[in-house]
Amino acid sequence: MSPIFVVHEHHARRAGLHYDLRLEIGGVLKSWAFRKEPPTMPGVKRLGIPQPDHELSYADFEGVIEEGYGAGVVKIWDRGEFKLLEYEEGRKIVFAAMGSRLRGRYVMVNIGRGWLLFKTS
Repeated sequence: MSPIFVVHEHHARRAGLHYDLRLEIGGVLKSWAFRKEPPTMPGVKRLGIPQPDHELSYADFEGVIEEGYGAGVVKIWDRGEFKLLEYEEGRKIVFAAMGSRLRGRYVMVNIGRGWLLFKTS
């Protein structure tokens, strides 16, 4: 069975609208927050900030977070399976996404102040 990914559209009260990309790696959902939706076309780049890992069950979450950091409405923007093509922990992730919106090959590179995400094909 292939690992899963999910993108949560998160309307947080404090941080505003952002998108949380979550990839199943090592039995958890590794997560990054992006101010704009993830790219669906080559050439578009997005800066993501790492977030705490989440349990795999969080991939199905939609609803309202009532209190604390992240309070607000969460919806699933996209989900699917992916194939991990290259993984250098803390440095680089290359994957092929098979979702309804995210389809194709993606690269994430740690650039120090965050992670740059872009689609290559």
